Amino acid sequence: MTDSLVQWLTAALGGKVSGEGIIFLISMVPILELRGGLLAASPALLNVPILRAIPICVIGNILPIPFILLLIEKVLDWMEGVPGLQKIAIWLRQKADKNKGQVEKYGFWGLVLFVGIPLPGTGAWTGSLVASLLHMKIRKSFPAILLGIVIATVIMSLLSYGLLGALFG
Repeated sequence: MTDSLVQWLTAALGGKVSGEGIIFLISMVPILELRGGLLAASPALLNVPILRAIPICVIGNILPIPFILLLIEKVLDWMEGVPGLQKIAIWLRQKADKNKGQVEKYGFWGLVLFVGIPLPGTGAWTGSLVASLLHMKIRKSFPAILLGIVIATVIMSLLSYGLLGALFG
């Protein structure tokens, strides 16, 4: 699913936005995040040089995190009172509940691994949502999320530029 969304966004924005702009925007989008940004940047799609792509994708992925950590609970409370948005708020809370076990059990390191291992349903957005709804202190959750993003960056760089680079380079 991530691959097809990345390909669709890349095609939809191609010619209108630079490759760097595309990977920045993709890195900010929930579900896609840094994983999608680095896939789009790879030699298979936009061929943005890795040393240019990494900081762009990391910044794009980090940018929404403080807002999520600080505001998501208030936003979800508000959404639950608005017909039509209520189902989305409930779905987001359920998603956080489903994924909170590892973070609750292992705390800081659980959050690092949850964000860092690029699997479907994980990442900085969901990690921030879980941390916020578990009432983790920002001074603990934000560094864990940043460390997770670093791990995800290494893994996805190896996949996007190593494996895909070898196939399409």
